[in-house]
Amino acid sequence: MINIAIVEDEKSSADLLKSYFDKYSEKKGTKFRIVHFDNPVNFLTNYTSNYDMVLMDIELPDINGLDVSRKLRHLDKTVTLIFVTNMSQFAVMGYEVDAFDYIVKPVMYYDFALKLERALEHINSRNITKLQVVVDDAIKCISSSELKYVEVINHRLIYHTTDGEFVATGSLKGVEQRLIPAGFAKCNNCYLVNLRYVTGIKDFTVTVDGEELQISHPKRREFKRALNDYLGEKF
Repeated sequence: MINIAIVEDEKSSADLLKSYFDKYSEKKGTKFRIVHFDNPVNFLTNYTSNYDMVLMDIELPDINGLDVSRKLRHLDKTVTLIFVTNMSQFAVMGYEVDAFDYIVKPVMYYDFALKLERALEHINSRNITKLQVVVDDAIKCISSSELKYVEVINHRLIYHTTDGEFVATGSLKGVEQRLIPAGFAKCNNCYLVNLRYVTGIKDFTVTVDGEELQISHPKRREFKRALNDYLGEKF
């Protein structure tokens, strides 16, 4: 199931996009769960990290879609973003917000299907898991692609990411169940490591993006096997 958010103030345009998703689903068998937002403020206020793709209209009431997308990137850096617009001069500015593609109005099914196919291939290739954790009484969205490792200290979880460290409460076991399929492995009972950031292993030490973490004796063989399997899948 692919979760889609459509941010479009015109009902007719949103309905057309929904019908195209239905048509694509009938032809290809891919299932979609679609949520339509006719107001960008509601979209941002109620945003959750479970969306795989956002289709963003550029011409929106009170604020244009490019500005909405800038705010979106503060909430979610990895969701696949596609502009839907009749203003191509805005569409070419999509690099500012890491837009994957854009579709020009009036939207034709053939163009829609081609770009949707590419977007789905992109989504499926990333194998990204998104976590929502409570940090300082606020919900923080953390993508597995930006998460280097998770550390547990005295029932607190420390998320070491490319954007810094975030401390939250929770169970490492619960996080482990979600992250193991995304290429993570435990090097000991205190660390859950993203294997993509591993740059070397020596004796009982693993280097993760420049940081050295201890590998426990019981976990060493299992961790090295997980790393070898990961590297075998990637290369």
